[in-house]
Amino acid sequence: MKVRYIGKSFGIESLTNGKIYECIGIEYGMLRIIDDSGEDYLYSAVKPASLENIKLCGKWEIIEDNENKDLAKVIK
Repeated sequence: MKVRYIGKSFGIESLTNGKIYECIGIEYGMLRIIDDSGEDYLYSAVKPASLENIKLCGKWEIIEDNENKDLAKVIK
C-alpha cells in the first residue's frame, strides 16, 4: 500500500510534504509507515503529526491499495 503525506514537513527523519510512503500495515486504527528514517513507525491514520509539536500535522492521500480496501476505511 502506498500513501502520500500532505501537510507540514517535520523532522529530518519523519514525514515530508508531498512524499509517497510505503504503508506496511494497519494497527489499532494507525498506519505503520516506513518514514524518512527508513524505519517503520505508527502514525495516525486521520491526523498524522509530530510527537514534539502537534500543530505540525497533515493527512494521507491513498496512492495504491491493491491488497484490499481497508486503507480507505481507516483514512477518512
